[in-house]
Amino acid sequence: MISISNVSKGSIIRFKGEPHSIESLVHRTPGNLRAFYQANMRNLKTGRNVEFRFSASESVDVIVTERKQYQYLYQDGTDYVMMDNNTFDQINVPELTIGSGSRFLKDGITVTIVFSDDGAILSVELPTFVEVEVTETSPASKDDRATSGTKPAIVETGAEVNVPMFIQIGSVIRVDTRTGEYIERVKK
Repeated sequence: MISISNVSKGSIIRFKGEPHSIESLVHRTPGNLRAFYQANMRNLKTGRNVEFRFSASESVDVIVTERKQYQYLYQDGTDYVMMDNNTFDQINVPELTIGSGSRFLKDGITVTIVFSDDGAILSVELPTFVEVEVTETSPASKDDRATSGTKPAIVETGAEVNVPMFIQIGSVIRVDTRTGEYIERVKK
């Protein structure tokens, strides 16, 4: 057990028996009331966001974690098969563990898998940005390309991304895996 004041953003704690990742932790001292910590956490089993107030003197159970680099190989049903870059061992990771970023996984991409002290997979961290090729989108006329609107496009992983009108089939774009938003066109 460790004091909540020694916990930082990104730490993984056991809260109500389940692992939670600290998304934000703010120390508040309102007027004549006692100080507290406002925590915004994400449940690593269900993916739900939780807000909770910890008293300044409260202790929490921090989970000891290990991070390893894995390479994405292929999808097997609802699981994703990953290979350890050092030992070449393969493991299956459920889609729920990866979250919404799984729609941007492409062959050979390197991810970081966070393991608990008992060997269970707590979370999968994808690269912040990935480069994907547009495989399907509506053609834009010359007038459309001059405006600042967006249109839907399907990328090589099957995900749908809103892109500017000037993006065409075959364009390589950079996408934010956290939000699924178009960032920029990549020049090759």
